[in-house]
Amino acid sequence: MHIRLPREGMELAQVFMADENRQIFQPPLILVVEDNDDNLLLMSYALELFGCRLICQTDSSTTVLVAKEYQPDLILLDILLPAINGIDVVRSLKQEPLTHHINVVAVTALASLEDRERILEAGFDDYISKPYMIEDLEDIVSRHLGSKLKHNSAVDLC
Repeated sequence: MHIRLPREGMELAQVFMADENRQIFQPPLILVVEDNDDNLLLMSYALELFGCRLICQTDSSTTVLVAKEYQPDLILLDILLPAINGIDVVRSLKQEPLTHHINVVAVTALASLEDRERILEAGFDDYISKPYMIEDLEDIVSRHLGSKLKHNSAVDLC
């Protein structure tokens, strides 16, 4: 049995399908919390090259609220922040029912083995130390976003 929609119905169906496809292929959203403007700028350029949408924050005091509201696919969080340090932020994120599932990567200059262990024990899902190579950032982001990330390699683009 074939159902034939009137012309208006066909147009509405096409618009609905187009909207549905846009949602399926929407680039991943990353929340970046970094208080150093230069680091934030470099990271935002790199993440845009990887094909991501961004929310950037220099102040960690509203990070949990922003994460609850926008439900990012990944959070890149500095540890040494002026308002609330990254360890306290990640603990709050992991206790919240609306944000506990979001992967959080520590981006920090704290590079000792003890620092790394303390950071991962606090609830971070991964760790990258500053200064980092763009390829290392790309690997971390790809590892956590998987198939949500459709991009050309930053190395290929440069």
